[in-house]
Amino acid sequence: MGIHDRDWQRQSGPVRRRGGGGGQGSAQALQRMRGFNATTWIVIICAFVFIIDGFGKPVSQSQLLKPSNWTLTNLEYEGPVDSIRYQPPLDQPPANIRQIGEGKSFLASRTIYRAGDDGTAVKIGLAEYQNFSAFKRYGFFSTATALFGTNSKGGIQGGELWRFISFQFLHANFWHIFMNMFALWIFGPLVERYLGKKRFVAFYLLCGIFGALLYLILNAASSLTTSLGMENVPFLLQNTPHTPLIGASAGVFGVLLAGAFLSPNSTVLLAFFIPIRLVTLAYGLVVAAIVMLFFQTANAGGEAAHLGGAIAGFYFIRNPHHLHGFFDFIGRADPTSRSSQARKLRSGKAASAVADSEIDRILAKIHDKGLHSLSAKEKKTLREASKR
Repeated sequence: MGIHDRDWQRQSGPVRRRGGGGGQGSAQALQRMRGFNATTWIVIICAFVFIIDGFGKPVSQSQLLKPSNWTLTNLEYEGPVDSIRYQPPLDQPPANIRQIGEGKSFLASRTIYRAGDDGTAVKIGLAEYQNFSAFKRYGFFSTATALFGTNSKGGIQGGELWRFISFQFLHANFWHIFMNMFALWIFGPLVERYLGKKRFVAFYLLCGIFGALLYLILNAASSLTTSLGMENVPFLLQNTPHTPLIGASAGVFGVLLAGAFLSPNSTVLLAFFIPIRLVTLAYGLVVAAIVMLFFQTANAGGEAAHLGGAIAGFYFIRNPHHLHGFFDFIGRADPTSRSSQARKLRSGKAASAVADSEIDRILAKIHDKGLHSLSAKEKKTLREASKR
C-alpha cells in the first residue's frame, strides 16, 4: 500500500550543523539521529530485535537436547493439574523434534499421562514446544504467562506484566515485520505530527496493550465457558492459554484508525495500485478482523489483538489528553508527565498557550480536508500545541 500527500513527513525546519574540523561528520550524524521521529525509532528497534532474535534461536543438536531451550506453546489435557505426567521425563528433551520448513524453527511435543486406577499409564493430553530465542521466550504474550496458567513443568505461572509491551517488538518472520513496519512508516508520521513524539509513543504502546488485553479477555472467557460445558461460543478466542502472541500489528491498527480520523479522504494505494480512501481501508480491515474472529480462522488470536488496538486508536485519537502522564513512572524526565508540566509552569519556561478555539478550528480543518490542507502557520501552531 502507499499514500499520497505525505507532506507531514517533511522536516519542520533546517537542521542546525556544528562546524569544527574532523568532528563535523560525527556531529552531523548525531544531529540527524536526534532528528529521527518516534516512528523511525520504533521501526529501528523492531528491526534490531528481529535481527538479534534470529541469531539467538537454539538450532544446534546440543542446544535442542536441552529442555530449557524449549518454550511451551500449547498444553491440552484432561483432569486436574496435579495429575499430569510427562513422557519423556522433564530432564530429557521433548520427543518428536521436527523442523519447520528450511528455517531455524523446530517443533517438539510430549505426551501427558496420569496413573490409572490399576496403576497403568493413561494418556490424557499433549504438550507442544518451539525453540524460541531468549527474546521471544521472555517477551511473547499469552494468557498463561500474563494472567494465570500452567508452565512446562506442571507448576503455576502468571503475572508477567512486562509482556503487554515486549510482545509488540517481536515478529515471526521477515514478511511479518516487513508488513507491520511498512504500514507504520506510511501512517505513523501523520499521527505523530498531530500528537507529538511523546504522546505518539504513549498512543502506540497503549494500542498494543489494548490489543493484548482484548486477546486475554476473549481467551480467558473461552476457557471459562468451556469449563462450564459451553464450547465454541462465537467471538470467544478458542486458542489455548499458552498460544503465543507477538507482533506490532495491534499498535499499527491503532495508528491506522487514528490516521483515518485525521485524514479520512487521503488516497491510499491498496496493493500499490488500487486507489482507496484511507477511512475505507481502515474500517474495511476492522470488519475483516471481526469476520475472521467470528469464524475462528487460523490467525483468530491476531485478529483479536487487531481489534483491541483499533478500539484504543479510535478512542485515544479523539481524547489525546488521556495520553498525558503515560510515562509518569519516570517523573520529571518525561515532558508529557504531570510532574514535568508542573515544573515548567513553576519555572516560567513553558511556551505560551495557544487559544483552544484556534486549536479546535485547526483540528476540524484536518478532519474535513486532511493534514495537507494546513498552511505553514497552522502546522507550526499545531506542533507547538502538541508539546504542551
